[in-house]
Amino acid sequence: MNAAQTADGKADRMNDAILAVARIEDRAAFQEVFEFFAPRVKAFVMRQGSNPQAAEEVVQETMVNVWRKAKQFDPTKASASTWVFTIARNLRIDHLRKANRPEPDMNDPALVPDADPQAPGRIERRQEADRLKAALAALPNEQRQVLHLAFFEDKPHAEVAAELNLPLGTVKSRIRLAMKRMRTELGDPT
Repeated sequence: MNAAQTADGKADRMNDAILAVARIEDRAAFQEVFEFFAPRVKAFVMRQGSNPQAAEEVVQETMVNVWRKAKQFDPTKASASTWVFTIARNLRIDHLRKANRPEPDMNDPALVPDADPQAPGRIERRQEADRLKAALAALPNEQRQVLHLAFFEDKPHAEVAAELNLPLGTVKSRIRLAMKRMRTELGDPT
């Protein structure tokens, strides 16, 4: 038997082993695939410029993917070695991308959270909220009710009218009157 026949026989054996992993999750077949391809994949990745530790990571991830994706292997499209080395090549590229990804600059203004509002700002917002609540409470009940449905529950005017059994024009009029009164109460006479 010459070297070409031996290589062809080994290639057929690897195809069959991956198919056995795909069909019945054959651990012995996977071990054979692992023992055959792991050192070859490591050498391939190291020839591409990876250090031994990175090459080991690629080998491990490659073999995990071979186990997980064995059902995707189709010997009519590619040989086992082509399929395994394609997985390894893609994983090596992924590792290179991760390694070359810049570290975030924690002093970048876009990454620095906004400072908590200072006490005067919090007090001012609290006072404005209290004034708004008082102005709402001072409204007649029917105006407060339509404002609540239209603005706080975000219902369309037609839905507010249907819910309150009122004509649409009455709902719009009550909202307009309520808004005018609120502006006056809050010191905005426009």
